[in-house]
Amino acid sequence: MAKSDDPSKYLPLSETTFYTMLCLAEEPMHGYALMQKVGEISRGTVALGAGTLYTIFSTLEREALIEMVSETERRKTYTLTARGQQVLLLQIQRLEIMAEHGRRIKALLSK
Repeated sequence: MAKSDDPSKYLPLSETTFYTMLCLAEEPMHGYALMQKVGEISRGTVALGAGTLYTIFSTLEREALIEMVSETERRKTYTLTARGQQVLLLQIQRLEIMAEHGRRIKALLSK
């Protein structure tokens, strides 16, 4: 894989981009449904506004991490590409490492 194709060049993902990609990994979605889903799965800790979401969509589409799969009236539905899946998996690995260390320190501080 050429360096320019290295999926790690997109890391770390912002929290909002991570949740956007996470939702699109499960199923193709349009913006409003995605904003609702992000609020739900983040337990209300992340609220995506339309402006933020459409900036994320634009960036991810330009980088070929997502692609539009349909457009009905004004609703564009997006899905994660294979490249986007690779990036998301790498971010999940990063978060697992962080969570592992966080749990260890939490246990130490809770004593």
